[in-house]
Order: sequence, then structure tokens, then C-alpha cells
Amino acid sequence: MTAAPMTIEASQHDPKVFGRVAVLFGGKSAEREVSLKSGAAVLEALLAAGVDAFGIDVGADFLQRLVSEKIDRAFIVLHGRGGEDGSMQGLLECLQIPYTGSGVLASALAMDKLRTKQVWQSLGLATPQHVTLSSVADCQLAAAELGFPLIVKPAHEGSSIGMAKVASLDELIAAWQDASQYDSQVLVEQWISGPEFTIAMLGEHVLPPIALGTSHSFYDYDAKYLANDTQYRVPCGLASDKEAELKTLTAQACAAVGTQGWARADVMQDSKGKFWLLEVNTVPGMTDHSLVPMAARAAGLNFQQLVVTILADSLERRG
Repeated sequence: MTAAPMTIEASQHDPKVFGRVAVLFGGKSAEREVSLKSGAAVLEALLAAGVDAFGIDVGADFLQRLVSEKIDRAFIVLHGRGGEDGSMQGLLECLQIPYTGSGVLASALAMDKLRTKQVWQSLGLATPQHVTLSSVADCQLAAAELGFPLIVKPAHEGSSIGMAKVASLDELIAAWQDASQYDSQVLVEQWISGPEFTIAMLGEHVLPPIALGTSHSFYDYDAKYLANDTQYRVPCGLASDKEAELKTLTAQACAAVGTQGWARADVMQDSKGKFWLLEVNTVPGMTDHSLVPMAARAAGLNFQQLVVTILADSLERRG
């Protein structure tokens, strides 16, 4: 038996209460192209809702624009470094510009996969065993300690950029060298065989979990943004008690990191039914392939309502 559908009430704020809203997107991170798509979709939705919104592709002239433009609040749709790692949040706080999503600490922590895992482990929340890689010797140690297969990840990237599944020491060394091009800190994790789920938080609400299916070796960049055969199942197919367990784990994981406004957690389930936390995203994708809008639809919110609800949280917490 699966859990009953949930519904969430959309924000009822008058669009004028938000003032002039800057949608921040693009930037210089490896996730720039995804951010451009997310930002365009968010801006279109805000304008359709009657919000006085405009877009800023965050580049060399960004500081000048922040000072010269009239900005009452910011909608952050910057994925990756420079937007999702606490630096943009800190800048906006210095300028006393309210913004969407998590604050400085939670943003910085969630962006660091290694330290996020360390926080979860300290609280007894299950996350795959891992080793950090900085040399061939580290790769040899990881192979001996964790066995194969393994998953290699840059510690501070998103959208599965630089990630690879490996099944031998040679593949591990090559993947570490590749991931090192994106990040000086590289993480290798024990591979969890089983279904993958993604679960979004919207305020205090845990949205319906989504079960992912892909023909790729894992849910990589192509599967996320380019492939047409990736499967998304909502309802996710879990029994009601297991879905409730998954949602509780997500709430605990996000609370441990300190997320606010909205976020999305990625979780694996092994052959024995145990859930394993992978990571939390504090500025999830908002493209036509993205998962938070899909989960919101299952909870009764269309894309426009979702975007306005995310924006409304900045009023309640920082307005």
C-alpha cells in the first residue's frame, strides 16, 4: 500500500508585496548552463504571477548591478560554486537584501559533500562509507577498505559533474584524476546497489518522494538533463511505512544541515531496504527535467505556484 497523495496550499501573497525581485542565475560555475535554464524558467513564472522581477546573469559587473539596481529581494537560482556555497548568501546579507533559500552556513555545509557526511555520521544518520582521495596511494587504500564498485565525486560540485562509477583500481585512479580537474578535494564512496530516490523540502513540508530509473550506470548529468528515457515515478512505489521512513530521514538530514526555504535530498535504498543519504542540494534545478517542480506538482502546486511559494518564504524569514 502506498501513501496517500498530499496537497500543499500555495502562497496567497499579493505580488506587490515582494517589491522588485532580482533573479540571480548563470554565474561562472561548472553548472552555468543548467542555471541559465533554471533562471529563465523562474523569471518567466514570476513575471506571469505579476511579480516585478528581472534577471541578472551573474558576471563581472554583478557588484555594480547590485549597488545600482533597485533590488528589494533576490531569488537565487545559481547552482554550484559562487551561488550555492554560501558566498552569494553572505554578500546579500552584507547588503541587507533578503533572498530565497538557505543561509550562509547551511549553503556552505551542503555544498561540501565530505563535511555534510561527517555531520550526518555524528548524528547516526546512514550515509555510505567513504575515503578522500589526493594520491594514487589513497586510491589503493580506498580499494582495499571499500571494495568495488565505488562512486567517485568532486566534493564541491553538483549536477553529477565529474562523477564516475568504477569497478577496478585503474578505473578508480583515472576517475580521481578526472574529478581532480573540478575540485582539489575528491570523495570516493561505497556503491549502494538499489533504487534511488529524490525528496524535496518546501518550507516545513516534505514533498512526495520521486523514484528514479535510468539506463545509465547511475543518475549522471546526461540522465538528469539530456536523456529522454529517464524514468520518474510519483508515487514512488514504496509501501506507506517505508515512504514515511524516507520522508522522516529527509527531514532529519535537512535539519542537520540547517536548510531553509527549499532543498532536495538524494537517497539510495539497498537490497535489505535500508536508506542511505547521499547529499542535499540547497538550490535544486528548476529546468524542464528538474525534480522539485515534479514533486511540487504531485503535492498540488504548479510551477508558478512553486516559484512564488519559494519567494514568499524570503518574506517570512528575512522580510
